[in-house]
Amino acid sequence: MSSARYQVVIVGAGLVGAAAALALGRQGFRVALVERQLPQEPDETWDTRIYAISPASQRFLEHLGAWQRMDASRIQPVFRMDVAGDTSGAIRLDAYEAGVSHLATIVESGRLQHALWQALQADGPSTGLRTGNVALYCPAAIDSLEREEQYTRLVLADGTTLEAELVVGADGATSRIREWAGLGSTLTPYGQSGVVANFECERPHRGTAFQWFFDSDILAWLPLKGNRLSMVWSTPSAHANELVALDATTLAKKVQAAGHDRLGALRLLTPAAAFPLRLNRVDSIVAPGVALIGDAAHGVHPLSGQGVNLGFGDAEALVEVLTRYRKNHCGDVRVLQHYARARAEPVQRMQALTHGLHHLFASEQAGWLRNTGMAWLNRLPPLKAALVREAMA
Repeated sequence: MSSARYQVVIVGAGLVGAAAALALGRQGFRVALVERQLPQEPDETWDTRIYAISPASQRFLEHLGAWQRMDASRIQPVFRMDVAGDTSGAIRLDAYEAGVSHLATIVESGRLQHALWQALQADGPSTGLRTGNVALYCPAAIDSLEREEQYTRLVLADGTTLEAELVVGADGATSRIREWAGLGSTLTPYGQSGVVANFECERPHRGTAFQWFFDSDILAWLPLKGNRLSMVWSTPSAHANELVALDATTLAKKVQAAGHDRLGALRLLTPAAAFPLRLNRVDSIVAPGVALIGDAAHGVHPLSGQGVNLGFGDAEALVEVLTRYRKNHCGDVRVLQHYARARAEPVQRMQALTHGLHHLFASEQAGWLRNTGMAWLNRLPPLKAALVREAMA
């Protein structure tokens, strides 16, 4: 059976793991990327997994050469965002007023994944599954992990042995790497689910994202290219199950009514699906020879749309730290602590913000406060511009 030694082995080739591998390979690190299954080739169907990519994340992806591989006919800039409360409270965040080109860009998960994979495969002359400094082990499953003094030994299901100075867990919210490393986490369920679906709309959205807070629900419409939108409806899980069970016509009418007919008649493009909403706080994102990134390192409420952007921030920060201390052993926990400190404040700030907003908007007693607050904030352009810049960072 074959064996190989790497500076970094990344477990999980989702968006964040693939971006981290690409960035580390570009910096000359010897990297292995382990993933259970190859990404699917995109087809004409609109993906229900949609992300609002911040300008900072977009710059990172452009630097990696992945963004340029995206199909321009399938990505949609967001130029403004209208946020409404139960009654008269409303905020409009506008890119032009804030002096920026756009607030975010809406992309499909599968197409961004495909672009990152293409960039990985295009990096340097390929020999089998080796591309430049990144070796792709896919499809591959990990049978065992064993930590020694300087290296971690990973044995794959086919008997291949990988030795790594640093193992990076990019394997999602239920991370096996996090569990193996003994890095504790606290999962707080919200008792809600996010219902996602895509619709064709009668009237043009003109690059506007909409968000409504009513009762204990949050409804978001994100603009897709053409007269299309992606919906995320955060609602108590029982109601979410009811929404998913509706036929296409009834669901479209219900979503149209909940959004106050802002874009006219809706027609369902993709079946609705639901996923549970929860906050995940991880005690530590590093240990000797281990670092966590993306959903393995944190989980936030999707009302901010910042989960994947936090993950790209993790990848960028980890690469920056490893590059700065490249003369050191990659698994040196003293080096990894620099990464942990760099990510602590942005992650804690976003978790506190989304957790606090969830409780504010989920409380019927707080209706007056949230509506009055929105109306007040909408009359303060400098504060709104500061909010835009914070969301774009």
